[in-house]
Amino acid sequence: MEYNIKISQLNFDGPFDLLLHLTKKNEMDIYNIKIYEITNEYMEYLKQMKEIDLEITSEFIVVAATLLEIKSKMLLPKVNDKESEENETDPRQQLIEKLIEYKKFKAVAAFFKARILDTGYIFSKKPELIDDRLMKEDNEDLLKNITMLELYNIYNEVLNRYRGKINENNTLMNHIPVDKFRIEDKMVELNSKITVGKKYKFTEIINDCSNKIEKIVIFLALLELIRIRDIRIFQESNFKEIYIERIKTNEER
Repeated sequence: MEYNIKISQLNFDGPFDLLLHLTKKNEMDIYNIKIYEITNEYMEYLKQMKEIDLEITSEFIVVAATLLEIKSKMLLPKVNDKESEENETDPRQQLIEKLIEYKKFKAVAAFFKARILDTGYIFSKKPELIDDRLMKEDNEDLLKNITMLELYNIYNEVLNRYRGKINENNTLMNHIPVDKFRIEDKMVELNSKITVGKKYKFTEIINDCSNKIEKIVIFLALLELIRIRDIRIFQESNFKEIYIERIKTNEER
């Protein structure tokens, strides 16, 4: 049963919650609880619960009895016997293990409680005012020198690419391949492949890739090489082939 008890302006979800509060309050190491101090304070809290007419649940009473039992065991004189000392266990051990376990679950509950506050959030993009005139001008420039035959060829090329990606057999892969390509490795590979004075087609480099993941990594590697000014790309006009060439260094010039 879920319950919450308020004592001295503090809320406790149960006896172990109260014990955790007492260890923090007295700056105790949870693995080395001073049982005498914590038992006395725990009993004081139980007295306050009686005074404000709160129903003391069985869980609080059981833990109180456990603390008193541990306290009495620790107050008993120890027998000077080597075998007894070896077999003797710390009477606090079981209580400490339960307290540590409760602390872990409480931390997990707090984590999920914080996360649930973020559920249902929607991040939307603010509307933009787009000038229709600019859109028309851009479209006119885009198709300015394109003939019907070129448009037809581009259309066919797009269709062929689409057909090549269709899963005609409607089958699923038996396994998902592990990513074995790294951007750094592809940068080294491209640097060794692209030599000074030659132009390379972007489509040829991409078509040499074995799968989609490798194409993505190659593309990212090209962007990084452009950023550090090792290579440059150019295109004669819209929809034409993209070419890649190496930028000459000062020594090569």
